[in-house]
Amino acid sequence: MTPIMSRRQFLGATGLVATGVGLTALRPAEQGAVHAAYFATLSKALTSAGLAMPTLVLDIERLRANAARVTANIGGRMALRLVNKSLPCLSLLDELSKLTGTQRQMVFSLPYLQLLSKDRPDSDVLMGKPLPVAAAARFYQTLSPSGFDPARQLQWLVDTPERLAEYRQLARERQQPMRLNFEIDVGLHRGGAADVDTLTTMARLLNDEPLLQWSGLMGYDAHTEKIPEVMGQRQRARQHALDTYRQYHEAMQSLSTRAPAGPLTLNTAGSPTYRLHDGSGAANEVSVGSAMVKASDFDTPLLSDLTAAAFIATPVLKTSTTFTPPYGVEWLGRAAAAWNPNQRGAVFIHGGNWLANPVSPEGLEPSGLIGKSSNQQIFLGSGRQQLHPDDFVFFRPTQSEAVLQQFGDIAVFEKGRITAQWPVFPARV
Repeated sequence: MTPIMSRRQFLGATGLVATGVGLTALRPAEQGAVHAAYFATLSKALTSAGLAMPTLVLDIERLRANAARVTANIGGRMALRLVNKSLPCLSLLDELSKLTGTQRQMVFSLPYLQLLSKDRPDSDVLMGKPLPVAAAARFYQTLSPSGFDPARQLQWLVDTPERLAEYRQLARERQQPMRLNFEIDVGLHRGGAADVDTLTTMARLLNDEPLLQWSGLMGYDAHTEKIPEVMGQRQRARQHALDTYRQYHEAMQSLSTRAPAGPLTLNTAGSPTYRLHDGSGAANEVSVGSAMVKASDFDTPLLSDLTAAAFIATPVLKTSTTFTPPYGVEWLGRAAAAWNPNQRGAVFIHGGNWLANPVSPEGLEPSGLIGKSSNQQIFLGSGRQQLHPDDFVFFRPTQSEAVLQQFGDIAVFEKGRITAQWPVFPARV
């Protein structure tokens, strides 16, 4: 006769079963899929174009839709300035200039200022950060005879009385008329005049030199969207930025400052915050760059109407249905694969370690055991991706500045084909 299980035995067995069920419930589900239709078409276009290196692909139809959306959102209530460093390609800037109807650009480095003044002499330039006075001197020394008139088309950004005094000395030495835009701190605390007294000192220094002309203000407010939305903190930061900008503008209006005959350049915002401005504040123009290609760092509620338009495509070099970790930790890899079906197979790509995340095919993730590589990065997956050597893996950049310049010419994707290749700016900051 079979013995009857005791109460203690019964409870112990039940606990083991429950533990097993619980662990099974915690086990990761198998994920992954082949390329979606969009990326399958993109793969065919790249293959047809004979591209077999890591490549930055720009979907120009999506770019045009984004530009139209940004233009509609601004609605003519403010001017638009394109952020040069986030769109580091003359052909890309030309396309957006045509689509948005602006010649205004914000520039952040001497090399890009030199390039723009030489190759696009009709540009209206506002510097996006204060440069050492030696960089400004170098610009005038190397200015090409392109027709670009810095006294009319260029605004240097100054942030302190000390820097303004240096620029004033340069103007005197060269007998060079210069337009100076004052950077103001509207809450980011990265730099710029932080109080009205500082602004007043800067205005008086400028007034002492007839060669200098005050051209406006620049107050960058992207920090507001990083503020946690707790107890109204984000909205208070937004309002503080608006109020501070208005306060500084009113202070400058009360001073007898040598200003241009035309409108001042009262610049604010950036891609994360341009939607917060409707022309009712003191500022009269907004800057936009990365939002035009919608890098993933810009997946925010304020930019939800825009679409990702830039991707990194890179070939697969090797694949394996079974991931074998390096010698000495094979057991750990086997245990991980036994527990997580999404770590069974391995895909080695051409390049890697970019400011980007894989988006197609779905279900790929970097190996925690081997880590990142800029040469042949390994990604793990379930095998559902069905990748083979020479197939493409697609990444979405987290930002556009710097990333767009890492791959040589940009491959322009339009109507199922690669229709052009656009040279990018040299990689400089």
